[in-house]
Amino acid sequence: MILAALPATAQAPGVSDVYAQIRAEETNNSKIMWIIHEVADVYGPRVTGTPNLKAADDWALKTMASWGLVNTHLEPWTFQPPSAATPVPGWENMELLAEAVAPFHGQLMVKPLAWTPSTKGVVSAKVVILDPPGLALPSGGFNFFGGPPPPPEPKWATPPMPAKDKPADPKQPTQAELDAYLNSVKDKVRGAIVFVGKHVEVAEEMNPAPMRRSEDEWKSRFGPNAKPFRFPEQPKLAEGQLTRQEVSRQVDQFLMDNGALVRVNDAGRAHGVIIAQQNATYDWTRAVPTLVMRNEDYGRISRILSDGAPVTLRINIQNKEYPEGTTAYNAIGEIPGTDKRDEIVMLGGHYDSWHDATGATDNGIGSSMMLEAARILATLHVKPRRTIRIALWSGEEEGLLGSLAYVQQHFGSFENQKPEYAKLDAYFNIDSGTGKPRGAGVFGPAAAADMVRDALNPFADWGFMGATASDSRRTGGTDSTSFNNAGLPGIGLAQDSFDYGSFTHHTNLDTYERIYEEDVREGAVEIASAVYAIAMADQMVPRFKDAEMPKPVPEPGPGSQATKIRHVPAN
Repeated sequence: MILAALPATAQAPGVSDVYAQIRAEETNNSKIMWIIHEVADVYGPRVTGTPNLKAADDWALKTMASWGLVNTHLEPWTFQPPSAATPVPGWENMELLAEAVAPFHGQLMVKPLAWTPSTKGVVSAKVVILDPPGLALPSGGFNFFGGPPPPPEPKWATPPMPAKDKPADPKQPTQAELDAYLNSVKDKVRGAIVFVGKHVEVAEEMNPAPMRRSEDEWKSRFGPNAKPFRFPEQPKLAEGQLTRQEVSRQVDQFLMDNGALVRVNDAGRAHGVIIAQQNATYDWTRAVPTLVMRNEDYGRISRILSDGAPVTLRINIQNKEYPEGTTAYNAIGEIPGTDKRDEIVMLGGHYDSWHDATGATDNGIGSSMMLEAARILATLHVKPRRTIRIALWSGEEEGLLGSLAYVQQHFGSFENQKPEYAKLDAYFNIDSGTGKPRGAGVFGPAAAADMVRDALNPFADWGFMGATASDSRRTGGTDSTSFNNAGLPGIGLAQDSFDYGSFTHHTNLDTYERIYEEDVREGAVEIASAVYAIAMADQMVPRFKDAEMPKPVPEPGPGSQATKIRHVPAN
């Protein structure tokens, strides 16, 4: 391995040797597949506030200490997302049954929505379908890489069927329009199992996303002429229109007020993929028991109902709340520094997951890569100049809550700095599945990206492409942006998607089997090496000068977006 590309500030006696030792340790003594087995198989899923996540935290502390890390501890924070009126208890599904009784019999594939209540034992009822305005998803999608669209299909002769009109994007309703619709269907829902929304016709994917992005796509993001990446702004609605989230919340209250037994949503994904996240209020007294059903089952039942035939289902949902879950934790461990020990290089990833599977690719494997990187460095008994600190975050899935709390507790922000603010060198984050790092986005001036790029350039033979600087303090996507939001050098590592975007991200298929061992081993080596190089450098990762610091982007606080209960007024 050639380390000539490392910056002069990172060149120190032994850095080249340590890079080689890191690679050898992973080659000969890797523990990463054991780590992800523990994290996903033994302790998954790891929903914030649940005993599973707390047990995973305790395991991480014990394991890090056994490797020689010091100051291993949990740091508490109060679990209250912006949309929750009060601190939120943990939630877990304990029993689940969904089957068709008539006119056919068979099991149905479903997942419960988190922070929704149990049924009153086993319930059997007929299905009704509602189609409230404002719940349909807009057409199209978002290409993360901004590359060219897939090639068009061949121009064959016209098939023997009428041409299909391109569906118009749905129009969001006003409050009066939603009230009028809900009043018109009030008499249908009492004692019923309510399907909410039309069946989603999922188009066949003729050009599936590749497991690895092309080199040209990576160059477009991290090559010499790359432009800083920014997530697109959400389109603003016309005055008076309700968002999808507002419509869904009001449908929940309507179903409660009018005696519905269960709400069922269409997963809207092909091949049995289900994404079931959470009741946005985090208050199960404001929702009926709710399931997300695979698109194929939802479609079959919808078509039978459209024939005029009644459909009866039998459902049992038993969920549990954990009051102690209102206090959540971040798990911390350190490799102590030497002459610059009061300066900190951090690495981490979110440890929590959704409940639909075991949270292997999101983000068990990201946390596992960081743990393996820390294990390698501890096993080699490195003596970094700066302290290396690993953090396993909770509450990421609900809005980066754990990392935001940590940054606020320890560092403050550029505008309101705490003493530790000046001591954080950089924070490395990974959170996009099972791929190795192919690029890095760095909050800071161009010199910051240069330093990170040079630390990782020795892995060009493994496909590392480069680093780009960012000046965005807006949060979004993952925990590195919690540091960016404070004006600190957050480093987000970008990865090949593999099955992440198509099959595993937040889904019922997010399991150990989808981990690609070759890449995660390489990823652990790259991360351990870059963290070590930055920790050994003479200078910290450059920051924006005070006069050049981008303006802050306010982050909503706990409970700041909670909504009041609203009942649909009678006509």
